[in-house]
Amino acid sequence: MPLLAPAEFGALWDTFQHTAFKFEFRDRYDVPSEHESLRKFLAGQPDPERATRPWLAKMRGSTGEGKRVERVRVVSEPHSDYVRWLLAGTPLNAAAGEDIRYLARPRAVDLGLPDRDFALFDSARLVLLNFDADDRPLQHELVTDPEVVLQHCQWRDVAWHYATPYEQYAGG
Repeated sequence: MPLLAPAEFGALWDTFQHTAFKFEFRDRYDVPSEHESLRKFLAGQPDPERATRPWLAKMRGSTGEGKRVERVRVVSEPHSDYVRWLLAGTPLNAAAGEDIRYLARPRAVDLGLPDRDFALFDSARLVLLNFDADDRPLQHELVTDPEVVLQHCQWRDVAWHYATPYEQYAGG
């Protein structure tokens, strides 16, 4: 399977035609660009820059063109600090057009969902997301084998069906 550099993975978010979906299984990600925002959140400090992240502009552009961007986050309860930070920022993602849902980890396991992150673009290109033992992103793998892509599309559909929309999850 071809390995993707971070810029190549990022380009897929710019070039998908109709739908993009991300399945997040981890309770934490060690992404340098998020460190300061997470630090401020944990210290109870405001973070006005969070609303101006380039990702949100990208999502507004894509969803403004009528494209769908969906995400299911599998979460442990009680939530990790990182997941609490994600939940606090989800309204910004939703305002940019992303539809994010949450699924409790035991339910994901019961449903037989994979224990790794992946992204699907137009139900045709699959990217298996790789991380090291310290939750830092590594090179990701692009998969176009129809059988493997189909299996992940089925997992996407199951996860989406059973996951709880953000508004309901946050309010419940």
